[in-house]
Amino acid sequence: METNKETIKVLIIGSGPAGYTAAIYLSRANLAPVLYEGIEPGGQLTTTTEVENFPGFPEGIDGPELMSRMRAQAERLGADLRAGTITKVDLSARPFRAEVDGEKELLAESLIISTGATAKYLGLPSETKFRGQGVSACATCDGFFYRKKDVAVVGGGDTACEEATYLASLCRKVYMIVRKPFLRASKAMQERVFNTPNIEVLFEHNTVEVLGDDSGVTGALLRRNDGVEHTIDIAGFFLAIGHHPNTELFAGQLDLNEEGYIKVEGNTSKTSVEGVFAAGDVKDPHYRQAITAAGSGCVAALDCERFLLR
Repeated sequence: METNKETIKVLIIGSGPAGYTAAIYLSRANLAPVLYEGIEPGGQLTTTTEVENFPGFPEGIDGPELMSRMRAQAERLGADLRAGTITKVDLSARPFRAEVDGEKELLAESLIISTGATAKYLGLPSETKFRGQGVSACATCDGFFYRKKDVAVVGGGDTACEEATYLASLCRKVYMIVRKPFLRASKAMQERVFNTPNIEVLFEHNTVEVLGDDSGVTGALLRRNDGVEHTIDIAGFFLAIGHHPNTELFAGQLDLNEEGYIKVEGNTSKTSVEGVFAAGDVKDPHYRQAITAAGSGCVAALDCERFLLR
């Protein structure tokens, strides 16, 4: 390990809109950022089809294409973008130490964390098969494609109720598939769901299988808690059972909230360790949009630049 060391000014962990935007800004500031792309280069957007709500693309743009453009922009401006995963970090002293794929060691004067969050799925093979073809974990991203169609939302918390009411404004009918005999959501959110005529809540139901063909999702096979099975005809299957922030590397080293998201100071990107900044979904349980992630990547880069200049 001793021989294979490299010292850098800024290490960015994770790609996606936050990481690439941070790399764009830091490259323009001549800080020679090094970005490791991780196991999912481009992040969650690479699993999305059309993105219609990212400003500047009036015709819409494919998620993977948007990410490849951001990546190319960072690269053109001089960012050092590398394949590989950071497998270990030590934030106890500066320079911070990071291990790449358990082999090479990096010493970094500053660190930007943009490792994102992962949507929780039910774990059904059919759900994986139709991901991006009717199976989605983001109603605000993909709801538009199901206008005047029937869809289902899995979950019974605030997020599920929010997604269901949002989809109800676009879709003909929204089924909510809820395991328990009640909704976990706040009273206000529950009222909104029960007062929306085109939402039908299916309590004490679990999804057995997502059904579909070459065109994508066509339905879902459900099982009631008493064992009775039936199918519903739907074109979209939305998961709203939560996200899991990718913060395992930093547990015990940075302040995280109860759900595992990185805590930052006010509207900044500053974490509990000086010189370490967080951007994107890894610190954002609320908005989780490409544009907010990109914006927070800019904030992290500016905070980091000021830190290094000081």
